[in-house]
Amino acid sequence: MTIQDWSAGIVISLQDLWNGVIGFIPNLVGALIILIFGLIVAAVISALIERIFESIKLDNFLKSIGLTPYFERAGLKLKGARFLGRLVYWFLVIAFVLAASDALGLAVLSEFLKEVLFYIPNVVAAVLVMLVAVVVANFLRKLIHASIKSAQLHAANFLGTLTWWAVVLFGLFAALNQLNVARDVVTSIVTGFIAMLALAGGLAFGLGGKEYAASLINKLKQHTE
Repeated sequence: MTIQDWSAGIVISLQDLWNGVIGFIPNLVGALIILIFGLIVAAVISALIERIFESIKLDNFLKSIGLTPYFERAGLKLKGARFLGRLVYWFLVIAFVLAASDALGLAVLSEFLKEVLFYIPNVVAAVLVMLVAVVVANFLRKLIHASIKSAQLHAANFLGTLTWWAVVLFGLFAALNQLNVARDVVTSIVTGFIAMLALAGGLAFGLGGKEYAASLINKLKQHTE
């Protein structure tokens, strides 16, 4: 092969590279336009969502149902409107990044972003499940505590707290299941936890609670006679 042939091959390769760069530039410009437009739209819509939930006093409602102490223990401030606004913002940003990735032909990145987008509703559902679980747990703890006190029975605080933890743990397991976090493991943990409580409760009551059980039965007889 002569030097002229080598030169011609190099020139052709450089021309192909140049043509590829020139052909890629419109896609790159289009992807940048999509991304910039998406950031603007996401910022506007998230701000609008945040304003709407602030106007309906979402944070006051969350405080009224007793969620503030749990956020404070975790070192967080209760800002439900802010959370929803940022959630919408990042959802839209990822959606527009996905559109830009499709414009650039980045198939692997596009598939990953699709999985992220499809996973976000699971996160929202899991958060709602935990919020409902905490609200129900607080209500049942107060109800059981008041009922046991009115019946003049003992261990009102213990039974109320036990009910609270049972409901919260059930909500936690349901949230993990919604997040698709090792469903088999979660199911095994739930089964083992229930079995542990049943066994521990039976042993404790059978070995150390005979007198207490007898006193409860006597009180029940007195109320029913």
